[in-house]
Amino acid sequence: MEHLWAPWRMSYVGGSQDEGCVFCTQPALADDDAGLILHRGELVFIMLNQFPYNTGHLLLAPFRHLADPLAMSPQESSELLYGMRISVEVLRAVYHPEGFNIGANIGACAGAGYASHVHVHVVPRWPGDTNYMAVTAATRIVPESLTDTYERLREALAARGQLASGG
Repeated sequence: MEHLWAPWRMSYVGGSQDEGCVFCTQPALADDDAGLILHRGELVFIMLNQFPYNTGHLLLAPFRHLADPLAMSPQESSELLYGMRISVEVLRAVYHPEGFNIGANIGACAGAGYASHVHVHVVPRWPGDTNYMAVTAATRIVPESLTDTYERLREALAARGQLASGG
């Protein structure tokens, strides 16, 4: 059996995540590069997932800390949907995926790692990659560093005039 070592994931699977809500702490940073924030709307932001299922795995969330999507205002809901469109457009332009998984895990029992802050995953997919989230005895290879992914998507968003303003 071959092993692919990915010790950087231990902070996620080991449960030693930073204190606080990543969807509140990352946008509060003065440096969008450090927070991996790619786009800031008025009510919703887009960031890279620090523990991606695939290259280009994005997360969208309202700035407001809330667990229930039904508590979102109509404006937040609309901007979140528009953020999904921006995400798909920029991922298509940069990585040319043939499909996407777009979804939200609402509540801890549904698999939400941060159940207290509603967020949506946008995961680009290609033929032959593994299922949405490998559960048993599989190896996932993310072929590009987060820094490289961030720079490529940031350049594409800047060309669209939709770059985050805090970076």
